Amino acid sequence: MITNISLLSVWVKDIDESLAFYTDVLGFEVGDDLQLGPDFRWCTVFHSKQPEVHLHLTTPSGPLPDYLIEAMKRAQDEGGLPGIGMNVDDCHATYRDLKAKGVEFLQEPEDRPYGVEALMRDNSGNWMVLVEKRDYVPEDFDGVDMG
Repeated sequence: MITNISLLSVWVKDIDESLAFYTDVLGFEVGDDLQLGPDFRWCTVFHSKQPEVHLHLTTPSGPLPDYLIEAMKRAQDEGGLPGIGMNVDDCHATYRDLKAKGVEFLQEPEDRPYGVEALMRDNSGNWMVLVEKRDYVPEDFDGVDMG
């Protein structure tokens, strides 16, 4: 029986640059960083408050077929690959902090029924969402256009 999620892969352009972004900018810690043969590097990061979940930073490469590798690289260049969602305790403060560190934001913090949300990109162009969660109260959004 499945008991939890322990690993998620994030497609990146350069493992070293992404490792620096996730650790130095976002505050993650290095999990594993192993060279497994000449063509494969196993590199993970994790957040100290959730050490059981690792993000596998990996590049589009074999054993994927060439046509898929090229399609994924095009999607990265266009900023079209999804990344991860992260909970934050204060979305506005996190936005200001990361913006000051040069992080590209697609959406400033906005109120949503489930909390305050901001949308950013990692240094490989992956979309990432920051969410300051709150309980949904329908009356708070009567007449508000959420589109």
